[in-house]
Amino acid sequence: MAKKSDSNADTGAAPWNVPVGGKGFALKDCPTDAKPFGTGDKDKDRLRVGELAHEIDALQDVFWADKRFKLLVLLQGMDTAGKDGTIRAVFKETSPLGVRTHGWKAPTDLERSHDFLWRIHAMVPAAGEFMLHNRSHYEDVLVPVVNASIDKKTVQQRYRQINDFERLLVETGTVVMKFMLHVGYEEQRKRLQERIDDPKKHWKFSMNDLTVRKQWKAYQQAYQNLLVATSTEAAPWVVVPADSKTNRNLMVATLVRDKLKSLKLRYPPPDPALKGLKIV
Repeated sequence: MAKKSDSNADTGAAPWNVPVGGKGFALKDCPTDAKPFGTGDKDKDRLRVGELAHEIDALQDVFWADKRFKLLVLLQGMDTAGKDGTIRAVFKETSPLGVRTHGWKAPTDLERSHDFLWRIHAMVPAAGEFMLHNRSHYEDVLVPVVNASIDKKTVQQRYRQINDFERLLVETGTVVMKFMLHVGYEEQRKRLQERIDDPKKHWKFSMNDLTVRKQWKAYQQAYQNLLVATSTEAAPWVVVPADSKTNRNLMVATLVRDKLKSLKLRYPPPDPALKGLKIV
């Protein structure tokens, strides 16, 4: 649940936490320029993100040793929403041991020859691991929906299969955290223009980004539908206002830290054979 925690956040009335079943939820009621976890001091908030990154690193050390849990963090969002930036900021202090990241692209021919979740299941965390997904299986109820390459019956079928898949993960020890990074139309325009104007960012830009931008309303509706259909007790969605990069990072970092602390992590008990053992 998105909450104030120690960030002095004012979450207001906006439904950052998508309710189970999506009753009463509307993505349009989530302002992209809100700063629900901000303090009003950008420099202070940036420092806090760094502090939280260190806390997450310390908790990950216990998480890796404990091995009772697995953590899957899913980051979804329109182009420029900041999926890469969130991973860099929130997990920049975390030891590479026990942490993996995967960025999902369009499925290959081999992947298309299997069910749409086949490739995803191969990239979920093992015991003690953090697994960070930049995009996810939710692309399969976004892109083909907007491009009308699957029918409504298949979409509903995929929603059910996703919910079953995530429930399976949770019931076998995986903590699933799903963040929709919600960037605004005007803010996206600015960020795309920056990629065009800065030679160091040209590699981030694709002409297809402009094609997708023309489909903005269709993608917003597709997000609305999937958020309502797949926010479950096992794996709820949190909408993260992403016009402010600092607030975005602060919000995700706070929620990840809070979730890890709630698990009551512990180091495994020592081997009795170690008692009184002296190395010579």
